[in-house]
Amino acid sequence: MKRRLICQASALLMAMGFAAGAAAQETTLRLVSAFAENGIYVQRLQPWIQKFNAEGKGVLQINFIGGPKAMPPFEVGNAVKTGVVDVALSTGAFYTNVMPEADFLKLTQVPVAEQRKNGAFDAINKVWNEKGNMQYLARMVENQPFHLYLNKKIDKPDLGGLKVRITPVYRDFFQSLGANVVTTAPGEVYTALERGVVDGYGWPIGGIFDLNWQEKTKYRVDPGFYDAEVSLIMNLAAYRKLSQPQRDYLQKQLLALEAENTFWAKYTADEVARQQKAGIETIKFDAATARTFVDKAYQVGWASAEKQSPEIAGRFKKLFAPAAK
Repeated sequence: MKRRLICQASALLMAMGFAAGAAAQETTLRLVSAFAENGIYVQRLQPWIQKFNAEGKGVLQINFIGGPKAMPPFEVGNAVKTGVVDVALSTGAFYTNVMPEADFLKLTQVPVAEQRKNGAFDAINKVWNEKGNMQYLARMVENQPFHLYLNKKIDKPDLGGLKVRITPVYRDFFQSLGANVVTTAPGEVYTALERGVVDGYGWPIGGIFDLNWQEKTKYRVDPGFYDAEVSLIMNLAAYRKLSQPQRDYLQKQLLALEAENTFWAKYTADEVARQQKAGIETIKFDAATARTFVDKAYQVGWASAEKQSPEIAGRFKKLFAPAAK
């Protein structure tokens, strides 16, 4: 009897030890968003986080800290670089203060699945590792072109005399079209439009309703240009601390997130219809002018990239361009 009790106690202790060991292997990653929690990007990410945590018990978890109320958007990149947070949802344009090359991601013209195959993803991570102390994890937004939105009608790609609110993404392009560019925080754009401080702004096809800008916008210029890039980035040291099973699990979930990017093409179509219903008129150029407009956007974008980092821009350009037909 005594021997049986000892065996049972030993078995219980061993089981407790295994459980403790499993718990000790679980790691929680702190994630912050550079985008508002009520916006489409975070709304798309939240179900993924829930699934990630449900399936990753005992292995890997994500603690979502919040959006801009928790951390200003332009501080997110440095927070990842220095390890204040482990992971962030951001766009390269928001952390050019940490690494100017982050803005080059807007120039990609091939899907992220192709970037993983053709070497572009590895090339990005080489730079992100070396210059940003980051691991570029996944791109969760594609097929989201930028557009020029105006309150004054134009009939050609000439922005001479117009004041346009910009971010670094399209500053050089709009200046090349003659615009007087103005930098303001997103939260100030509505008032700037209302008071005539600016005649328009650049923004992706989606998201203006989140900010109520449709109330002060008369026109959208087609076609769009570049591709809005929203991705998950991770502190490199935190990434390297993960065990191989944890990395494997993380990679599995990241690929599942990217597999959902087919959503964005339909979202784009829905946003075009929604803008039309809200009374935003479309300014369209003829086919030749439209082609020249888009070509100039990429010419100016790559020229700026090559001026900033010639070697890296040269490396990226051939990987980001669509394959010749």
